Amino acid sequence: MAGSKRLRGFIPLLVILMMLFVTACGGGGNSAEEKPPETNNGNPAAPEPGNKDKDQDKPAEGGAKDLVVAWLSDPPSMDPHMSTDQQTSIVTSHIYNTLVMHDKDLVVQPGLAESWKAVDDVTWEFKLRQGVKFTDGSAFNAEAVKANIDRLLDPKVASPRASLVDMVKEVKVIDEFTVQIVTAYPFSPLLAHLAHPGVSIVSPEGIKKDYEKVKAGEKAGAYLAQNPAGSGTFKLDNWNPGQEVKLVKNDDHWGDKAKIDSVTFKVVSEDGTRIAELETGYAHIVEPVSPSSISRVEGLDGTYLNRQASLSLSYIGFNMEKKPFNDVRVRQALSMAINKDEVISGVYEGTGIPAVGPLAPDVFGYDASVKPIENNLDKAKELMKEAGLEKGFSTTIWTNDNPERIKIAEYVQSKLKELNVDVKIEVLEWGAYLAQTAEGKHDMFILGWSTVTADSDYGLYLLFHSANAGEPGNRTFTKDPELDKLLDEGRKESDPEKRKAIYKKAQEKLVELAPMLYIHHQEYLEGVSDKVKGYWRHPNGIMQLHGVSLEP
Repeated sequence: MAGSKRLRGFIPLLVILMMLFVTACGGGGNSAEEKPPETNNGNPAAPEPGNKDKDQDKPAEGGAKDLVVAWLSDPPSMDPHMSTDQQTSIVTSHIYNTLVMHDKDLVVQPGLAESWKAVDDVTWEFKLRQGVKFTDGSAFNAEAVKANIDRLLDPKVASPRASLVDMVKEVKVIDEFTVQIVTAYPFSPLLAHLAHPGVSIVSPEGIKKDYEKVKAGEKAGAYLAQNPAGSGTFKLDNWNPGQEVKLVKNDDHWGDKAKIDSVTFKVVSEDGTRIAELETGYAHIVEPVSPSSISRVEGLDGTYLNRQASLSLSYIGFNMEKKPFNDVRVRQALSMAINKDEVISGVYEGTGIPAVGPLAPDVFGYDASVKPIENNLDKAKELMKEAGLEKGFSTTIWTNDNPERIKIAEYVQSKLKELNVDVKIEVLEWGAYLAQTAEGKHDMFILGWSTVTADSDYGLYLLFHSANAGEPGNRTFTKDPELDKLLDEGRKESDPEKRKAIYKKAQEKLVELAPMLYIHHQEYLEGVSDKVKGYWRHPNGIMQLHGVSLEP
């Protein structure tokens, strides 16, 4: 590719001079044998601010192979059962395994379960992989599967992932390596749900220790959030919240071993700085790449732009429990005033495809015949007048520090002035953003959702069923009896064609209700060094680092 390896002004001159000085003095980074000082809990201590050599971050050319991923924000937890964000899912997918998993083509493949069969309409039997150990030394078996699903369903734990298995009536241990999952009703997408990272199989010893913390008065997840114990390709080495997560190779992994020694997920919040890290060799993968930076990444020597169509949705949500967003006319009016094509072209540089509703085209149940809300400012003004809000109102729109979302917020702020709506933009830290939107403290907000299971049930039930209001996914607090009925029917119907018909009605209902403005189904954009071999990203958004290798 054409391009230059110049720094282009992204690294301050002072830092360059410091790097030259350190190199001249023979201090160009830690050797493979050196280790940082340890804290009381045995984890490496974070360096003192201002005393850190830039070269200490640069991947070594020889010795231990550490893959560095520079990404936007930190995972809030290491407990797959207690988190709903993508960062946690990406990290924990490398620490844990699921019973089954989706391949590139979204076909279910064996994981910790080697085979399975339907015993009857409500009973699935799984034959489990033998000889698997968790990183804390405990054994994987049928009891471990039961302990995990029981934990997900335990109301005392209150897992935000409970809805993934809330159709499960009973888990039967048949023998050490045979387990049956009995559902309360026929549930067609069960295998797809079991492939979700939120149903990762955690060490039963870890679950036991977490329950001990609960008995001592701490919240569920207090232990596992900091002490993950899985059977995956990697295991946790160190986590400096807000800075980086380091995973190291799990030499006892039951399957193909990792080809690299470690992975470091480093928080680099600014898009230009992430690309500079790729350009100068301090990172091997940068995620995400802003659409406005596509040409820059494509122009770099020794790198390429990885593009992956997704199962995701970007959206602007309305809190339906707050006035005036409890009025469907207001929600429809705001949706009509915002031109999603302008958002896609102006913010996303034309990447991705416009969304009619919440489901991406590759999701089972998506219906291309559903008509979207039209972009019509005059009709929007009529609806505002009907709602008694011709003079408008004041509100807020929340976002995290994602640059595209901030641009969308600015666009919305400008566009809604045409309806006399005064919008104040508030940018929140990621963890606070998730917590406070789960509690319903927002007015409007910008967020995304990935239909990880590739099935309509996950793309609709969690986002819009009244039972999932708040943290599980329904942050618009949609509560509509007719929609609830459709979503309940869709997950219970076993006939695929009948399910599609049900989900078509649900999608039409969601256009009418307008709990959110469905913007687009994005492309995942990442900058990747040519030294990285074997990398791909799943359509569900999970980075696939399990089989990655690094060339010198």
